Amino acid sequence: MLGHNQQEQNGLLEQSMAAYRARIEQAMMKYYATLAEKDRRRYAAVEAMKLGTEGVKYIAQLLGCSEKTVRRGIAELESLPEEAPNEPGQRQPGGGRKGYAEHHPDIDDQFLKVLNDHTAGDPMNEQVKWTDLRPQEIAERLEQDHQVKVSKTVICKLLKKHGFRRRKAQKKQTLKSVPYRDEQFGKIAALLAEYRAKGNPIISFDTKKKEYLENFYRDGQLHTQQVVQVYDHDFTSLANGVIIPHGIYDLLRNQGYLHLGTSKEYCSSILS
Repeated sequence: MLGHNQQEQNGLLEQSMAAYRARIEQAMMKYYATLAEKDRRRYAAVEAMKLGTEGVKYIAQLLGCSEKTVRRGIAELESLPEEAPNEPGQRQPGGGRKGYAEHHPDIDDQFLKVLNDHTAGDPMNEQVKWTDLRPQEIAERLEQDHQVKVSKTVICKLLKKHGFRRRKAQKKQTLKSVPYRDEQFGKIAALLAEYRAKGNPIISFDTKKKEYLENFYRDGQLHTQQVVQVYDHDFTSLANGVIIPHGIYDLLRNQGYLHLGTSKEYCSSILS
């Protein structure tokens, strides 16, 4: 018959073992199989130490090793130094590649000198500047003029650091100030709401930018198996014709009609 202390230990072991469900045991065995011999016994030792005195037996049975191996792992853990020694081939703290600023302390001034002759700006706002050089071209000029060789990634970081961003022109500036412009759009919005409430039709007419017909550049992208090549300049003298699209749109039905005209006069006569 087991003594009181032995029964208590077995009870604690069962409680501890119950904490490891089948899913966890499977994960432990899989991980154990991926380790080298030294790491296996030390991992087994860590798991056994979590479970107390009887943990050695349980872990040995679970992982398929001897209790002697687990105890050896425990002894190795207890004799480990406070700080891990630097093994051969192990990188020292701070021993990675130095940043570009450490290799080239004057790179900011050299970068701005390269851009100096290729920078334009807003005469009304000195904070607004842009450059026509691409990152690869800037990198090539840095190497040619200042013997500084860096990657395009570094150039992109420098562009961002000095406030340069990739942007597109936005049509937001008006050519003139129209009196009562806000009131005009307010009136249109009120009429739209009134007609929509009564179920009356609301038709919108819109003429789009004319497009010249030839192998010219068009905005947008598409999936192809070959490179799409177009003329490097959109000279209208090369065009075989012109298309002037205009649309008719029913707001309530959410239906539209697109017409492609060949002259301004024809489109104007339809819209009138």
